[in-house]
Amino acid sequence: MPFDDTLLANAVHGFVDNQGVRLHYVTMGEGPLLVMLHGFPDFWYTWRYQLVGLASDFQVVAMDLRGYNESDKPTGQDAYQLPVLASDVIALVHQLGFQQAVIAGNDWGGLIAWHLAIYHPVLVHRLIICNLPHPNGLLRELAHNPAQQRASQYARNFQQPDYHRVLTAERLTDWINDPDVRALYIEALERSDFAAMLAYYQANYPREPYSQRAAPVPKVQSPVLMIHGLQDWALLPGALNDTWQWLESDLTLVTLPNAGHFVQQDAHDLVTRTMRMWLNR
Repeated sequence: MPFDDTLLANAVHGFVDNQGVRLHYVTMGEGPLLVMLHGFPDFWYTWRYQLVGLASDFQVVAMDLRGYNESDKPTGQDAYQLPVLASDVIALVHQLGFQQAVIAGNDWGGLIAWHLAIYHPVLVHRLIICNLPHPNGLLRELAHNPAQQRASQYARNFQQPDYHRVLTAERLTDWINDPDVRALYIEALERSDFAAMLAYYQANYPREPYSQRAAPVPKVQSPVLMIHGLQDWALLPGALNDTWQWLESDLTLVTLPNAGHFVQQDAHDLVTRTMRMWLNR
């Protein structure tokens, strides 16, 4: 059944500032703060089902990451380093009047969420990750799993200079079947900056030759819920193995065999119900 956009009638659009970078967000509901972060090639609307479905219990916020849609689009790879991306979320949480939040992320939003949980544990009350393995798990698979190496060819393409010139909003939305939703995505991506979107990969995605060797990172202190659609062709499920060795608290792992990379849309009802059950336990 198509999403009923009238359900977003009470959503409030706002902006926060992080050192001169203006960031757009959409919020619904009241209560503890739940911040949801999208990935590539996406925007806040990817979380529409969760915005509506969780607003009875939380102040739910879906951001446009920098470079996307109605948020600012600074130039240069340095503006898209993970610590900088994480600082956008910290600014949002604090400017909304909170010191702590549940952080949820998909794809690049998931990597930002992991970074926040690892390096800013006081900020993260609980962590929800949709289709983005712990960064150490992805490093391991890139180093040792030929299938993941092949699956990551798209990322190596994105790391090439000027690759953004071959991208179009139409090409980046060919995974969306609903014509009305696709039209909204095309509008949002035409407002976005393709060079900025690829700067995420150029600044942060591991480069060849792949190696599992990485600086030790602190263990995640907060409870973690991971939801992974197994039809994801970009991030294979082998990277989920042994995630618990990088966590201090409990891990709940839910795998969905018939959902893909955008699991929060592909299996939106199950994802929303799982999030609510896990958060209210």
